[in-house]
Amino acid sequence: MTSVLILSLLAASTAASVDDCTGMVPLIDMGPGQTYQGQPGGLYPGGVNYLGGPHLAEGMHRAVRIRPLDANGNPDPNGKIVLLSIGMSNTSQEFGEFIRSLDTYPDKNPAVVVVNGAQGGQDARQIANPNAPFWSVVDDRLAQAGVTRAQVQAVWHKEAVARPTLPFPDHAIELRELHEAAMNILASRFPNLKIVYSSSRIYAGYAETDLNPEPYAYESAFSVRWLIRDQINGDPGLNYDPRRGPVTSPWIQWGPYLWADGVCGRSDGLQWFRQDFAQDGTHPSASGRRKVAAMLLQHFTSAPTARIWFLRPGLGVLLGDMNGNGQIDGGDANAYLLYEADPEEFARRYPNVDPIESGDITEDGVTDNRDLLEFMHILIRFTSL
Repeated sequence: MTSVLILSLLAASTAASVDDCTGMVPLIDMGPGQTYQGQPGGLYPGGVNYLGGPHLAEGMHRAVRIRPLDANGNPDPNGKIVLLSIGMSNTSQEFGEFIRSLDTYPDKNPAVVVVNGAQGGQDARQIANPNAPFWSVVDDRLAQAGVTRAQVQAVWHKEAVARPTLPFPDHAIELRELHEAAMNILASRFPNLKIVYSSSRIYAGYAETDLNPEPYAYESAFSVRWLIRDQINGDPGLNYDPRRGPVTSPWIQWGPYLWADGVCGRSDGLQWFRQDFAQDGTHPSASGRRKVAAMLLQHFTSAPTARIWFLRPGLGVLLGDMNGNGQIDGGDANAYLLYEADPEEFARRYPNVDPIESGDITEDGVTDNRDLLEFMHILIRFTSL
């Protein structure tokens, strides 16, 4: 449903000059050996665009533990799951449109409360201060929504530095450090925060000001990429595991990757046209906000670590649950092997299981031995106590 929505929004955009692109390659389209100023592409280490390995396993383990909480953070079937946005003006405008789109979306979990904590004029430098007014405003907005810090369990984070001047990679390194500071604040303020979904900027090739033009918008993706890479590699400043030392950060993965090269677009069809932006060429117009809102809805209804708590109970498929019993256990590994050996017998034995939706961890459209190998990380995490 959401993919159709994105395509319809793209089709509604009128044609623009073919000069309205930069020639830079979206991270998700960079192939093996292809680099940008020496930096490889892909959203995750290894040049891949899917989340896998022990990091996915930890994310899944956290996602299944997102549940309604009361105001004090205790499990309560009548409680709330708060999804909060953190960021700047673009983030606020885009997330506000996402919230409006949920008014006509029937499949959202009724326990989920979506709160827009992002604010105009608040760049990454400002929110890196734990005593900044930004954080008091976030508290006020939570209170206005009738929820508390203790009920915040997921965050969409999107930030940038206003008027950057440093060359690459220096400005992207600075932004990565500011992202870490924000993660440290989130971990300290929200005791039940399980997951942060972080995104980088939309296209800025039409920018009329120095607020955040290209190539800074494009290059901000490397800041998110490095942030997640460093958490995967065990950076103590991004530690989410109390078994490894003081918890300094929530667990982080990519949110939707929003950048495409103007009208030249990217492989999945996303394009950015001049009319998708306000007069300054930086902030999204109504059509631009709708594009991001559609990508956010697609993310929260399809990402394995989001769909199982964002969607109404019973709709979100648990990734790796190949035998359809609602759990991760050894029977799923056997079901993977059965599907690979005899798909027809798999269909007879598990008629209610979609083997792609349940088993395609590598997001390549098939479920095969590569997915089984990735699944073993999930199995290990779910069976370790």
